[in-house]
Amino acid sequence: MRVAVVTIAAGRHGHLAAQSAALGRSLLAPAAHVVVAMGDPAVAAVVPTADLVHVPRVDGRLPLAAARNAGVARARALGADLLVLLDVDCLPDPALISRYAAAATTHDGLLCGPVGYLPPPADGGYPTDGLRELAVPHPARPVPPEDAVVACADPDLFWSLSFACTPATWDQLGGFCEDYTGYGGEDTDLGWTALATGTGIWWVGGAWAYHQHHGVGGPPADHLHDVVRNAGVFFDRHGRWPMLGWLEDFARQGLARVDPTTGRWAAA
Repeated sequence: MRVAVVTIAAGRHGHLAAQSAALGRSLLAPAAHVVVAMGDPAVAAVVPTADLVHVPRVDGRLPLAAARNAGVARARALGADLLVLLDVDCLPDPALISRYAAAATTHDGLLCGPVGYLPPPADGGYPTDGLRELAVPHPARPVPPEDAVVACADPDLFWSLSFACTPATWDQLGGFCEDYTGYGGEDTDLGWTALATGTGIWWVGGAWAYHQHHGVGGPPADHLHDVVRNAGVFFDRHGRWPMLGWLEDFARQGLARVDPTTGRWAAA
């Protein structure tokens, strides 16, 4: 099986370099690492061995959906039989690619490995092994046994941090919807598109990705207008509001509100 890993990046050069090194320790080596640089030409120097694709920003926004689609298009042009999309912050476990490849032989659909969150690294960065013991799984997502594949019934739990699918599944879903521009909503949309098209979502035990630490602080107020706009796109496509936790936090801060005339969320 010819596996291609697709990563989109803008900044986070240290995280990208660490990811590239971790891929080199994979039990099953990827045939290609496609890196999509979103308006960041300096990415080329960070991963000189990667297959690089450049996608410009749109009105200053990160084109997350379009960048992932461009990366997948390149991976398919390289002959990939399995597409593994990995967030730039994620370090793959040595078994991640092999576990996704094994699951793809028995299960069709979106294959999602568990993600563990790492503490800040010590001086010198993260160790090359033992990350599983350091990482804390997200409490909202299940952690299947290491050799199990378990059905996921909640499309809201699909996140694009780490997942895999075949080109046939990608075609069934149509890739990421490029009506989403900037930050937020496009991955939840793919999960709900899977539900609408009868495409399975599966938890793949043992396909661990380890999320490198970076600062976070509540809802992404710096992406307020993107989140509100993209929430509207999602509502028009699926008839429900996504990212409600963020939207309600914005409302409590006086940053967003529900327009009483239209019933739609809007920036305040």
